[in-house]
Amino acid sequence: MPGTCVIGLQWGDEAKGKLVDLLTVDYDIVVRYQGGANAGHTVVIGDDVYKLHHIPSGILNSNVTNVVGPGVVLNPPTILDEIDSLSERGIGVLENLMISDRAHVVFPWHLLEDKVINDRPVDGESIGTTLRGIGPCYRDKVGRSHAIRLGDMYRPDFRQKVESIIAAKRTFLAQANGDSELDGDEIHSEFAGYAERLRPFVGDTTHFLLDAIEANQRMLFEGAQGALLDIDHGTFPFVTSSNSSGVGVSAGSGIPSRWIKKVIGVCKAYTSRVGGGPFPTELDDDMGQLIRDLGHEYGTTTGRPRRCGWFDAVSVRYTSRLSGIDCLSVMMMDVLSQLPEVKICVGYMLHGKQIDYFPSHVDDLRQVKPVYETIPGWQQDVTAARTMEDLPEGAHRYLARLSELVGKPVEVVSVGPDREQTIFASDAVASSGSGGD
Repeated sequence: MPGTCVIGLQWGDEAKGKLVDLLTVDYDIVVRYQGGANAGHTVVIGDDVYKLHHIPSGILNSNVTNVVGPGVVLNPPTILDEIDSLSERGIGVLENLMISDRAHVVFPWHLLEDKVINDRPVDGESIGTTLRGIGPCYRDKVGRSHAIRLGDMYRPDFRQKVESIIAAKRTFLAQANGDSELDGDEIHSEFAGYAERLRPFVGDTTHFLLDAIEANQRMLFEGAQGALLDIDHGTFPFVTSSNSSGVGVSAGSGIPSRWIKKVIGVCKAYTSRVGGGPFPTELDDDMGQLIRDLGHEYGTTTGRPRRCGWFDAVSVRYTSRLSGIDCLSVMMMDVLSQLPEVKICVGYMLHGKQIDYFPSHVDDLRQVKPVYETIPGWQQDVTAARTMEDLPEGAHRYLARLSELVGKPVEVVSVGPDREQTIFASDAVASSGSGGD
């Protein structure tokens, strides 16, 4: 039973949604296993643009079951808006969407806590939360006593749980000078209504997926955010609240790692980041703004402008090893097509010495200076390319160097936002059974 995982190798926004949508045709099940409404996956089909936050990017294929796993934190009004929006556009979800009853739920107090926390910068920088309550919800999940899972909302003591948690949250918010106006009756009524609307989709996804394994069904796992935002292995504390690298797949889905046969690492041809934290190759100049404009680098979820810079092979090699990837999918190659030359970070200078590894502490990462290698640009429109042979020599040279530095083959190249603007350099990725040994 082939299982394939798609992992972002940078700070998120690598166009994972597009790749998952393309690969979905060869799978029976697509699984979203971590993150929450802070994710923003965009799929473009001709003139139609779909922006997804909770629902897996495989939802546009009616023959595939889409699973929101227990590692996801769920904002009920957000996922209901997605369901309604898809339904209005003729995309059926009732028969092919399943949401884990183990998924933890984001409540209004989490949104209030998120704002309080975000207003307190770390070392003078904002962590860059999307203010969707994701971090506080994960914190309550680990703390257990103030957590509510989706399945809890169908139990007789749901109202009692809400009232008990609100009593504790009011105390915290008042001490933090936050808004502590939480109406228990109103919140219970509102979320009980959400629960009823979601009821047709809710089930034990862990049991479902384990049964699917035994039935030799093909699974595609969709990561959210990027590996550099991993809570344990990323640029802490400027990270997300879940394991967004490949190490989080099993915990978030309930599927043992032995069943995942192939891992595809997704990266942009350059680098972007949202929010605070170190960014060694950031271009805080006209070139950075040009890349931002050419790549339309503004957040799917927040609309915030993304910080942009050159490709960082040091960080991508680190996250590739961390996530156990087999191959690279290089996205947004068209964005660099107008540039006379492009640069790749091949190492860092730290305390007067060149290093080839990614520092574990942000203080060291802030101090590194990128060591660049300059490659002539190709200055040729590549958006019509459909095979590797269609790409200009300069683009081939750039991709070959990325592959060499990261240590993995480039098997997918994206030259535009549309489904059709994708080149599969390897039949192992493009064909059914892309989870080969």
